Amino acid sequence: MTSDVTAPLTAAITEAEKLITAAEFIDTELDLADGLDYLAGSIAAVIQLARARQRSHPNFVTSTGPSTKMGLDNPDTLYYHADIEPGGTYEVRGTRGSTVDLSFQILRGDYTATNVPGGDDAFDDRRITIAADGSFTLTFGPEPEGERPDNYFVLGEGASMLAVREVYGDWTERKGSISIQRVDTRGTAPAETDVAKASRRFAVAGKMLLSRINTWFNFPKWFYLDEPVNTFTPPRLTPGGLRTQFSSVGHYRLADDEAMIITVPRSNAPYQGFQLGSMWYISLDYVNHQTSLNSHQAQVDSDGMIRLVVSARNPGVANWIETTGRSRGILQFRWQRVDEPIGPELGPSAQVIAFEDIPLHLPDYATNQIDEAGWAERIAARQQAFADRMLG
Repeated sequence: MTSDVTAPLTAAITEAEKLITAAEFIDTELDLADGLDYLAGSIAAVIQLARARQRSHPNFVTSTGPSTKMGLDNPDTLYYHADIEPGGTYEVRGTRGSTVDLSFQILRGDYTATNVPGGDDAFDDRRITIAADGSFTLTFGPEPEGERPDNYFVLGEGASMLAVREVYGDWTERKGSISIQRVDTRGTAPAETDVAKASRRFAVAGKMLLSRINTWFNFPKWFYLDEPVNTFTPPRLTPGGLRTQFSSVGHYRLADDEAMIITVPRSNAPYQGFQLGSMWYISLDYVNHQTSLNSHQAQVDSDGMIRLVVSARNPGVANWIETTGRSRGILQFRWQRVDEPIGPELGPSAQVIAFEDIPLHLPDYATNQIDEAGWAERIAARQQAFADRMLG
């Protein structure tokens, strides 16, 4: 047994650490701590994913979670994926929960920011037949001879991953179930792990780590950071995402004595959510802090507008979005399961003001206020709902 089996992974960790510690947006010790924590989560994730990778006998695994964040993970979403091959045929069984959206996406190769899926590659559960009891069976495989059966979806050239997203509204919904089996290996066992295979996993994990760090380092540069600070783009189809998902993005920089007032119409889309992210392109702590709100959770003013207050200090209003000490970060809106495009008139606007002027910019300020006890109850409800969601 050689002593360099882990060398590909340790070399990748060393290179990833250099990328993290040399990031140009590190201004404070907190920024660096965030980066190192992000690196730790990424290492944990790729080791788990490399060990779980099994194309002959795939299973769904958690793609990203609260301790393995990446790609500006949505606080309202549970992420799963299974490894697949374009020549295989796969049966996916599940039960539809009560969440506001359930979607499927076929990815090719390593996930990249420029890989925008085609028609069969990304869809929500409105395109599938679901039984009265909520159960469904889908088949993914090569183009069949003759007419496609119901609930059959074609795996295109290079298909390597089936991703599933389950999206919550007020966090009290019930999640569904999901499983996958490869048809031609059902009832058999995968080959036992040998030394060569165990060794390759370290190389795979190292490759995955650097791909993960590099991809999500570049994504904000491509789609966020060229925009003027403290502004939003008009809503647009999400790059690399679902055909029924629009997003509006930006980045913020706020002093402790400033606040950002974000005004957006409450849309008719089943899901409309907002979140903050760190400069590492991951969500902020959304369990113990209110760093995100969606249209099911947010207070809607009498004129049909949602007004969010982004600030470091507590303004004493229900729609406060906490920066948790991060003076710089990412702004993200998502609309999902839409029936028609989200036009500019449904997009957000932002205004940076002095912190003490917040009441002047909230027309329903009198009914927006919340005291310390009420805020603690609000956070406790998030914590409990998250615990129920993860353990349910």
